[in-house]
Amino acid sequence: MRVLRIITRLNVGGPSIQAITLSDRLAGRGFETLLVHGQLGAGEGDMRYLLPSSVAVRHLPALRRPLAPAHDALALAQLIDLLRHTRPDIVHTHMAKAGTLGRLAAAIYNRTVARRRPVRVVHTYHGHVLEGYFSPAKTRVFLGIERALARVTDRIVAISPRIQAELLEEQRIGRASQYRVVPLGFDLDRLAAIDQAARTRARAALDIPPGSDVVATVGRLTGIKQQHLFLDAAERIAWAQPAVVFLIVGDGEMRGELERAAAARGVAARVRFLGWRRDLETIYGATDVFLLTSRNEGTPVALIESMAAGCAGVSTDVGGVADVLESEQVGLLATDGDAAALAAHVTTLLADPDRRRRIGAAGRALVLARYGLDRLVADVETLYHDLLH
Repeated sequence: MRVLRIITRLNVGGPSIQAITLSDRLAGRGFETLLVHGQLGAGEGDMRYLLPSSVAVRHLPALRRPLAPAHDALALAQLIDLLRHTRPDIVHTHMAKAGTLGRLAAAIYNRTVARRRPVRVVHTYHGHVLEGYFSPAKTRVFLGIERALARVTDRIVAISPRIQAELLEEQRIGRASQYRVVPLGFDLDRLAAIDQAARTRARAALDIPPGSDVVATVGRLTGIKQQHLFLDAAERIAWAQPAVVFLIVGDGEMRGELERAAAARGVAARVRFLGWRRDLETIYGATDVFLLTSRNEGTPVALIESMAAGCAGVSTDVGGVADVLESEQVGLLATDGDAAALAAHVTTLLADPDRRRRIGAAGRALVLARYGLDRLVADVETLYHDLLH
């Protein structure tokens, strides 16, 4: 069974990991996949290093995240041409731009070429861009597009129950019968293996002073991730806990602005901007509390990774975060934008190592059971078989 998997770009994040993993692991279960990806944006981390040689890949430079009519038209034509040549059984799209152009290409292909044997269409919402990304006017336009595309989509995959509820009940995209909830899955073994000896080595590798606590965040340095809120909380935490080091891992268009903001808040000496790192076991191994400050999240990948490593987590209560931090036994939530509440949660955990360790252990057990790789592959295999038969 042939699958054409289309993703906007293979930047750092959960969608890229899932697209690469599914393309690789489903090959052993009877699915031949061509993975199509577009162009990275400036300053974005690149996850193409994860691509195994066994996965067939096609790079379309015209497929890009920003709105660009000329590039979008070219990418659409290229996708239609790929469909004509590969004649897949399933088109599965990931992320907004790939979801728009890929589903439109499949609809055109089904009407013009494959009337007797139409390709089945699946789209995964790894979150959505219908809140917090664009102006109200643009959001209304994109919402109309998503509602129209739902009519040519056989299955809509949401990566958490909360995302499904937002799309179906609040945004009124598609019908309930089209939806399936398929949580993300990751290879978390190397993070789960982090023990006290590994933590000691990690702190030494990052030159963390003895006796210091470490609060970290990981993600693109962009508006939706709200690292300004992280710095607001860091300023408050620094007053209460003088021996704290803050790690900001990632890069993006806001790096210079955030570095200046750290200086303005008087915490520049305590905040380290580390850029993109592949040795995340070192980052999470050195971390005492992981702090996520996003304005919107589908499934919070970095938070899940940190929990697998045994870190206690604190986050804004947005998107699918509460599906992960489902109780105070596994992590603490605060209202979006409330720097004081985020800082209070972090300070409480830093002052109580026993509670921090209990939360870390409970969070690790939860994510290893719920977000494993084998479960993800089995879920998607079942979805494909049900759709085709």
